[in-house]
Amino acid sequence: MAVDIGVFIPIGNNGWLISKNSPQYKPSFELNKQITQKAEHYGFDFALSMIKLRGFGGETEFWNHNLESFTLMAALAAVTSKIKLFASTAILTLPPALVARMATTIDSVAPGRFGINIVTGWQPAEYTQMGMWPGNKYFGYRYEYATEYVQVMKDLWEDGVSNLKGKHFTMEDCKLSPKPSSDIKIVAAGQSAGGMEFAAKMVDYNFVMGHGYNTPLAATEQNTRLEEVVKKTGRDVSAYVLFMIIAEETDEAAEEKWNHYKEGIDVDAVSWIADQGGKDTKADKNATWRSMVKLPESSVNMNMGTLCGSFEKVAAMLDEASTVPATRGIMLTFDDWLEGLDKFGTKIQPLMKCRSHIKVSNGASAESGTNGASKKRKI
Repeated sequence: MAVDIGVFIPIGNNGWLISKNSPQYKPSFELNKQITQKAEHYGFDFALSMIKLRGFGGETEFWNHNLESFTLMAALAAVTSKIKLFASTAILTLPPALVARMATTIDSVAPGRFGINIVTGWQPAEYTQMGMWPGNKYFGYRYEYATEYVQVMKDLWEDGVSNLKGKHFTMEDCKLSPKPSSDIKIVAAGQSAGGMEFAAKMVDYNFVMGHGYNTPLAATEQNTRLEEVVKKTGRDVSAYVLFMIIAEETDEAAEEKWNHYKEGIDVDAVSWIADQGGKDTKADKNATWRSMVKLPESSVNMNMGTLCGSFEKVAAMLDEASTVPATRGIMLTFDDWLEGLDKFGTKIQPLMKCRSHIKVSNGASAESGTNGASKKRKI
């Protein structure tokens, strides 16, 4: 079955590898422009940027350097023509009525191509630094808060007005005009029971982590849980599964690179993640950050599902991943982004049955990635 393919663009330094041995670079508009345009060239369906307000430190200063999601995606909207773009909102920092207006503005730049990722927040340090953390009690009601947040936006987009009287938001004849040109799709990444229930009620797609090494079916359990919850709401909510791709001509070459990254893990940065993720003491076993961080080596990419091997092997694993029930799409990260996208577009995607509908005009790299600006800048 055909699936969407997306790219999780590197809005923070060093992408998703917490390693002293991986490519070291700071984020920039130019880099993310090249990545997004290259993804568009290869027929990717969407690009998503996270929101991160404080990094994890360590020797690599991991995610200490970040761009802002909405302003970046607005700029990318102006330099793309087909690919769908998702920005992330940290809901404790931006009022929903303002985010609704920001989304409508970007939709006017890229009609029908914009969506929003809802980030409830798991790292208290991101918010305490600004005096915006409501206390750890927030973990117990964050999805109730998120439900009202999304409802305000939907009211404004659909009716041009919101009068929601909730526990967390009270709207008084709040207006929005103009309305967006089409539906603004909402995505989330709820893994806990509460997160899944929120996704089933309020969003269009839910991101699932494909944990493990060369385990393309790893999302099966999470997707099954999502399907069960969605049945109760009767809504159409599908899963987007997240994987990192490490691909080379041979299995041995790819495995050598992966092992090299693991050997350089930034333990101090990973320890910070583990500490912050442990603040939610009542989280169930499926809560994303509680289950992701497992020292030592699997944490080099936050225990994200890693597909490593030859181009043929990775293509076969991605096809296998596409067969997991409820999977609508797969979002990819790479170790070396521009090189990785070219490998995927020219060597991997043409071998994938679930992407047989994609036709790229030629096998050359997208022009946006050939001007020399892709060179990584050392931190």
